[in-house]
Amino acid sequence: MATSYLCPQDGTRADVSSLTWCCPVCRGPWDLDFEIAGPVRAGALPGRVNSLWRYEEVLPLAAPATTLGEGRTPLVPLTGTVSAKLDFLMPTLSFKDRGAVMLAELARCLSPARVVADSSGNAGTAVAAYCARAGLPCTVYVPEGTSPKKTEQIRAHGARLEIVPGDREATALAARAAADAPGTFYASHVFNPYFLHGTKTYVYELWEDLGGRLPDAIAVPVGNGTLLLGAALAISELRDQGLIDARPALIAVQAEAVSPLAHAFRAGADDLLDSPAGPLSPTLAEGIAIPRPPRAPAILAAVRESGGTFLTVTEDQIRDAQLDLAARGFYVETTGVACWAAVGGWKDRSVVVPLCGAGLKTGLAA
Repeated sequence: MATSYLCPQDGTRADVSSLTWCCPVCRGPWDLDFEIAGPVRAGALPGRVNSLWRYEEVLPLAAPATTLGEGRTPLVPLTGTVSAKLDFLMPTLSFKDRGAVMLAELARCLSPARVVADSSGNAGTAVAAYCARAGLPCTVYVPEGTSPKKTEQIRAHGARLEIVPGDREATALAARAAADAPGTFYASHVFNPYFLHGTKTYVYELWEDLGGRLPDAIAVPVGNGTLLLGAALAISELRDQGLIDARPALIAVQAEAVSPLAHAFRAGADDLLDSPAGPLSPTLAEGIAIPRPPRAPAILAAVRESGGTFLTVTEDQIRDAQLDLAARGFYVETTGVACWAAVGGWKDRSVVVPLCGAGLKTGLAA
């Protein structure tokens, strides 16, 4: 069966060789109708490349020219029950490399006239780096107020930087308008499902490093939900391959200041509520400050199906968690400490948290 884009809302399909970045009927994000080549065999892994591309049977692309050696980040214990996966050790210092390499590799195969992306920082730096690797012209849209260290990194990779007045949603709208121009590949970590097939390798690495099993729970920070949805995808694939028996609970963590998904989950809703519960406030966790994530129904469904839940953390908890992790030897940016702030005291079940981005990208919380 040929790989194709598939709209989860109305069943519309499109060829992956097209530059159609969203469903033309509902303008929603694509899923990927993709059949894995076969089960991942643990015994075959030790002799393979030491990057996320070692899981070749379950990836929609192969033999990449754009790789920077991403993936296979360390898993280290923090307490007797909580372990951390150090995705801030990726080539561009964030977990977004997992998905960005997929987008850049796909774009390289399609040879567009230009690539555009939008981001609060980390996805933009990752797309800029991998487009540089692929030799593709790239423009990254970011909101005003984005960390200067992240914008510096984007420029260093040779990308054109567009700073958009307003918030993250205004930035996304500007990038989507540019994405409609002919010959443009929209390297959207939200709308393009190839990104999710990159982030799912996070869970395949956990499965390999834990000897063919997964922890009781996997905690992830959630804004647009790309890591959580990738994790859910991998868990389903591992179960379908007969490689795990139990499904770990997905613990979705949001900043209390911007927590539309948590509010919807607690209200029993299948989608975002018509209006946020209270005004949205600034948050230190800028990477998950997304008021209206386009894949909200899929995120809520994935958490419920896993038996998981949503947790929220305050700004003081974020500050304290960043300092606590630094005292343990891990200097992580403020978004990346949200999960530790939420589950660091757990003692009754095993859980893995991602340390998603390096502290050097934002500095210490004020």
